[in-house]
Amino acid sequence: MRGRAAADARDPLPAAPGRPARVDYEYVRNGTANLFVVVDPTAGRRHVTVTERRTKADFAAQMKHLCDVLYPDAAVIRVVLDNLNTHTAGALYEAFAPAEARRLAAKLEFHYTPKHASWLNMAELELSVLARQCLNRRIPDADTLAGEVKA
Repeated sequence: MRGRAAADARDPLPAAPGRPARVDYEYVRNGTANLFVVVDPTAGRRHVTVTERRTKADFAAQMKHLCDVLYPDAAVIRVVLDNLNTHTAGALYEAFAPAEARRLAAKLEFHYTPKHASWLNMAELELSVLARQCLNRRIPDADTLAGEVKA
């Protein structure tokens, strides 16, 4: 998921008796960020990582984190993915030494879905919850964004 970092161009005016809070429509764009979202519906778990980009190296790092930190004891991790060009086993070989890439690839079982598959609804639901919990406002930078999604 791509998101933008934005700050207020003018200080918001707080609510006062008989007057709601006011926020100017103008904002200062402070760049963009990428959210990698791992959802495990059977365990009721969501893990979100904020990165600057969504390159193959970033994807490979997320798969390593999935294997080594989130599910270190799993024999096989079934990963349901969309068809983004960075979501490939080849990304592991571009990012890591061959032995490490093979180790990770052996643990991961990728399942690519059609464009309108039902898993997208699950992913969209998780992103909607995340948006309502903390992303439904202007967030000035990637560090603040990372802190918010961690909370």
